[in-house]
Amino acid sequence: MRLSHLLPFCLIFLSCTANAQTVVQLTLKDHHFTPDHVEVPAGERFFIELENQDDTTDEFESYDMKFEKIIVSGGKIRVHAGPLHPGTYTFFDDYHPDQARGTVTAVGK
Repeated sequence: MRLSHLLPFCLIFLSCTANAQTVVQLTLKDHHFTPDHVEVPAGERFFIELENQDDTTDEFESYDMKFEKIIVSGGKIRVHAGPLHPGTYTFFDDYHPDQARGTVTAVGK
């Protein structure tokens, strides 16, 4: 394959990596999220990385941000979220919804 054929793929890769996205780090321990509230820029996609330090499997879910993911004990996951309009959005552990709850607030520029 000639180098000229690779150019479009390189440009796509570079443009994707140039758009750095916010990464929110969460921990789930004793059926509680730490932190249980975070802020992100409104109008931008972001990642949520979650580490499960519970002894049980949990289900990280948000109706507001439209994600749902199982996370095993000792596991780590990453979900995409956004872009969000300014406001507050909830997330929770579907297996322990009364204990493990949190919010993301999208803040305008």
